[in-house]
Amino acid sequence: MKKVFNLFLMLFAAMPILSLSESNPTNFSETCEDGSGETGSSFGIGFGLVLDFGLYRNSCPEAESIVYSWVQTAVLQDPRMAASLLRLHFHDCFVNGCDASVLLDDTEGLVGEKTAPPNLNSLRGFEVIDSIKSDLESVCPETVSCADILAMAARDSVVVSGGPSWEVEVGRKDSRTASKQAATTGLPSPNSTVPTLISIFQKLGLSQTDMVALSGGHTLGKARCTSFTARLLPLQTGEPANHGDNLDFLESLQQLCSTVDPSVAITQLDLVTPSTFDNQYYVNLLSGEGLLPSDQALAVQDPGTRAIVGTYAADQSVFFEDFKNAMVKMGGITGGANSEIRRNCRVIN
Repeated sequence: MKKVFNLFLMLFAAMPILSLSESNPTNFSETCEDGSGETGSSFGIGFGLVLDFGLYRNSCPEAESIVYSWVQTAVLQDPRMAASLLRLHFHDCFVNGCDASVLLDDTEGLVGEKTAPPNLNSLRGFEVIDSIKSDLESVCPETVSCADILAMAARDSVVVSGGPSWEVEVGRKDSRTASKQAATTGLPSPNSTVPTLISIFQKLGLSQTDMVALSGGHTLGKARCTSFTARLLPLQTGEPANHGDNLDFLESLQQLCSTVDPSVAITQLDLVTPSTFDNQYYVNLLSGEGLLPSDQALAVQDPGTRAIVGTYAADQSVFFEDFKNAMVKMGGITGGANSEIRRNCRVIN
């Protein structure tokens, strides 16, 4: 088993550092009518926005197909892009709501969120969003928000990776402001404990089940050694391993991180099916093979989260259903009143 881990890990040691979870070690996740007759949602932290499932069916009927086409092409060219686009949506929604503030570049009058520690040299996929927006602006000018593009692209990234599909509520607006401070402090850390994770998610109206389901996004993506060094402490200090640890797995990680610069060395979050959206992430947790400390904690620190992990590991369909529901809930965390539909996702109009 150790030889298998070593082989996989060393293969990824020299790969470029661009991925879903190459996170900094200090940080980790109006009424619209179109005659469709479908009801909207006002879940989460909102400022008068009510999202709708069918907003663009009349105003921009090509919107979903354009987004899907670009995502499919991007993921075919670079399978890691699925994780990157999914992560962009997470990092957007967890900082003052799903308002595309994460896409704003720094300008003379605005400090964006891209240089916050959890995002700096870590988030990617901005060029894909630019391409989608440019295409949409040529077909439906000033109609589809950048925040909605992020939500649809996240869904489509899951779909093209073999995961479930769901209908995305739309009608978000794009923020005219950003908060580097909120991006620095508001995102979960790779070293977060289960109580901390539960607290962060509950503040956004997301339940314990939502938290465990959304963590399943780590079935895709990669992470640097610097984001999981805490997992190696039992080997480095000689202290007894934590309950549920897989020593062969940890020794393989230690070998990777000791032979290559830890700031450069990366490995897959899920070694078994790294580019497939499935429930293998939870199977790994039960085997003590969760890469990030915050991931493995779900299976060992709390009986409630461990029970959910066990359910998802045993039945992928339950995970898929809960993940879809949690994504809709998270996507319903709308932004502030100072908003617009940007023509360019990187700058305010």
